[in-house]
Amino acid sequence: MKNLVEINTHLEILKNTFFKTIVGIAALFIIISCGSKTTSEEASDSTVVESSVANLTQKQVQSIGIATGTLEQRSFSTILKVTGKVDVPPQNLISVSVPLGGYLKSSHLIPGMFVRKGENIAIIEDQQYIQLQQDFLTTESKISFLENEYQRQKELNQSKASSDKVFQQAEMELKTHKILVKSLAEKLKLAGLNPEKLNENSISKSINIYSPISGYVSKVDVNIGKYISPTDVMFELVNTSDIHLALKVFEKDLDKLSIGQKVAAYTNTYPNKKYPCEILLIGKSISEERNTDVHCHFEVYDKALIPGTYMNAEIAITNAKSYVLPEDAIVRFENKYYVFMKKTATQFEMVEVQIGNTEKGFTEIIKTENLNNQTLVIKGAYSLLMSLKNKSEE
Repeated sequence: MKNLVEINTHLEILKNTFFKTIVGIAALFIIISCGSKTTSEEASDSTVVESSVANLTQKQVQSIGIATGTLEQRSFSTILKVTGKVDVPPQNLISVSVPLGGYLKSSHLIPGMFVRKGENIAIIEDQQYIQLQQDFLTTESKISFLENEYQRQKELNQSKASSDKVFQQAEMELKTHKILVKSLAEKLKLAGLNPEKLNENSISKSINIYSPISGYVSKVDVNIGKYISPTDVMFELVNTSDIHLALKVFEKDLDKLSIGQKVAAYTNTYPNKKYPCEILLIGKSISEERNTDVHCHFEVYDKALIPGTYMNAEIAITNAKSYVLPEDAIVRFENKYYVFMKKTATQFEMVEVQIGNTEKGFTEIIKTENLNNQTLVIKGAYSLLMSLKNKSEE
């Protein structure tokens, strides 16, 4: 019986000891977990703070093959790409109308046709032309009678055989008719009729419309039998002898251009066919879109380039010294551009930059104040970016 009691006592001691051991292990596990969590959070915070700095080992630096260098200046030839269209000066684009109106009797013009200056391009007829010629000839025929009457009244007035009133009336009537003849003659010229050749046997109901320039027909807006009012445009003629290219250039690029600068233009249809041009005139006013017109002269005009044709153009910008880096030194991340600046042998900081044009493996760096005299990564920059991205994802 005594032995049984001793056995129970030992079992109770072992039970209490086991329980205390389990509780101790659990407490130790909780402490370790909390410590790990704190360490993890600190590491996470450290990653956020140091997200722009890549920390490597010496072995990693050698494995990536990082090479460093500095900004260098090079003669950087750039190409400015702009757009525009084929255009003609206002004096080379002619709208043909009928100042006095009338019905179109005949015309042979079709778009694309070439016409010579002075060529008959249309015949207009209307009864008002008959009336105009009649009024001119009738008024002109009275001039001779009124001049004789004026001379007779002048002589009678000098001898006091007639009153001053009668003489002044004859003088006024002669002047009035001369003015009327002159105005009717100008109307005839406006209609295309020669008043000096007009007589009672040459009165006509129609007039001829002659081409004012030599050029191509670009538009025909009439048909036979249609009434043409003085405000209507019948045809548009284009003189291609002074056709040019009008480009739209933004304000920020104007200081790069000069008169005589070479331009290579091409169409979307045939991008490999270049049309050499030369800058002839640079606009002096800026539009609401912050651009201006730059007019260029075609060195050799191609008849296929009709006014209104949309064109692209490349302007060779004068060589200038620019700060550049190799293309491999620049990485793109979230639509921004960066380079890596060396801080220590194994530590590299990612710095945002603004880039310009790229030529022959080098890219122009704009606003280099924070990069001057700094050692930059020129090879292995992409691997450094990947290292930073992977670190932020862990």
